[in-house]
Order: sequence, then C-alpha cells, then structure tokens
Amino acid sequence: MDQVTQLLQQARRRAEEQGLPYRGALTPQEAHQLKQAMPEAVLLDVRSAAEWQFVGVVPYAQRLEWRSFPGMQPNPHFIEQLRDMLPKEGVLMLMCRSGVRSDEVARMAAAAGYSEAYNVLEGFEGDKDAAGHRNSVGGWKARGLPWQQG
Repeated sequence: MDQVTQLLQQARRRAEEQGLPYRGALTPQEAHQLKQAMPEAVLLDVRSAAEWQFVGVVPYAQRLEWRSFPGMQPNPHFIEQLRDMLPKEGVLMLMCRSGVRSDEVARMAAAAGYSEAYNVLEGFEGDKDAAGHRNSVGGWKARGLPWQQG
C-alpha cells in the first residue's frame, strides 16, 4: 500500500470512529506528509488574517478567513469564495488554530459537496498547556513542521 493510500485510510477510519460527517481527520504530521506525497492536495488555512500576520503561516497553505478578527464574525461568503478558489474534487485539508474552526468548516465543505474534506487535528497552535499557553501541546508549530512568521 502506498503512503497516500495509507494516510487517507487512517484519516477516514478516524472520521468513522468519531462519527464525523466529512471524509477524514489528519494529524499535523499526516497532513504535511500527504501534501509532500500528493502536491495537488490543498491545505487551506481558515484562521483570521490577524492570526496569519501575528502568529505565522504554513508556507504552502492557501488562506481563506472563516471568521474575522475582531469579534470572530463568520464570513458570510465563505462557501462561495471556497468554490471560486477550489474545485469540489480532490483532497481539501482544513486547518485553524486548534482544529475547532476547521472542523466547523469541514462540515460545511462536506455539506457543500466537497467529498474529500479533511480536518487537520490540533491545528496550527494546538491546545493550551497548564499555564494557558499554546504552541507546546500539539499543533503544527509544536510538531516542528514548516512554518514562517506572517
């Protein structure tokens, strides 16, 4: 079995186990490996522009705000903008700060016909540690994956 098939099967199995309405759930490492093995797959960062600028970005990720700072109001044109950016076919990996907003977007994308929508678990910064700080308990950055300051 090749690496792409193995990664996708594992992500799909997680989604089934958790009863998710979208195709699968990937760890940050799996999302990075999948993008390397499958360059046509899209990693879409759905965090706010403020997060991209002040927290950092994945160099090869495309970006589309789901919620805008301040106030974190939903982007009412998100699905329309997503359709303009990306075809419904192909692998779409969604990432936010911790995996919560990207789960929400994966659900919307699946409902809009994106049959290969995957949530990136842990997100870019991961969960908060005991001191209430991010970037040490999971997440893209803490896993040592490629990123740069925005």
